[in-house]
Amino acid sequence: MTTHSETKFLPYTAQQMYDLVSDVANYPKFLPWTSAARIRSTTDQGDHVEMLADLVISFKVFRETFGSRVLLWPEAKQIDTAYLDGPFKHMQSRWQFADVDGGCDVSFNVDFEFKNRLLQGAAGLFFYEAMHQVVRSFETRAKALYD
Repeated sequence: MTTHSETKFLPYTAQQMYDLVSDVANYPKFLPWTSAARIRSTTDQGDHVEMLADLVISFKVFRETFGSRVLLWPEAKQIDTAYLDGPFKHMQSRWQFADVDGGCDVSFNVDFEFKNRLLQGAAGLFFYEAMHQVVRSFETRAKALYD
């Protein structure tokens, strides 16, 4: 499995960052390699919202659609994603947002494994930089929306 974790301070509120990351439909506007997003359904579960979503990821000759179950926990300012279908054997991620003096701490954790060993090997070559780029893309989007 390939894993990545990072926590970053940003000069925005936890609510602003939670709202930004939970807005999956707009990912193609700013998230690298994301060429399309489709929300299959959104269901209010009382203390959280369950969203089923598809993302189309395009990178050079690689183009795949994968489905995810996204659990939005507004009170906890947490977003959990679990893999449903597509090119992965396993994929989970968690975003957590906590207000601190002058902004918020954004924590991101992901672990995944491709079904295809060739893709898994290729992912290992660029994965670390790709995950940093994903987090930077959310930071850049926050600046555009909130500054």
